Amino acid sequence: MRYAAAYVLATLAGNTNPDVATISKILGSVGVDCDNTKAQKVIDACKGKNIDQIIEEGTKKLSSLPTGGAAVAASGSAAPAAAADAKKGAAKEEPKKEEKKKEESDEEGDDMGFGLFD
Repeated sequence: MRYAAAYVLATLAGNTNPDVATISKILGSVGVDCDNTKAQKVIDACKGKNIDQIIEEGTKKLSSLPTGGAAVAASGSAAPAAAADAKKGAAKEEPKKEEKKKEESDEEGDDMGFGLFD
């Protein structure tokens, strides 16, 4: 996603044909190393397209992504029993210790734009 964002930033700034060096400079300005192969893949996928067209296509693809876990409906009498158990547990529950959040790594996951350019 960061490569796509850098491409869009470059075009919005007036660069009609961003290259790998431009994307690398934008990513480097926020402390992100640029993988030239990934940057070139984004550039190739966007070549000849209007930025508005790219954003529209990407928005359609993003809207189809799941945004959370599916809710499971409780059946019949299980729901009241579960609610009663939850109330009992809430009264006895001690404050939870705050867990340390894992820092996001620039190297984790495929960050090409969630399939926007596939």
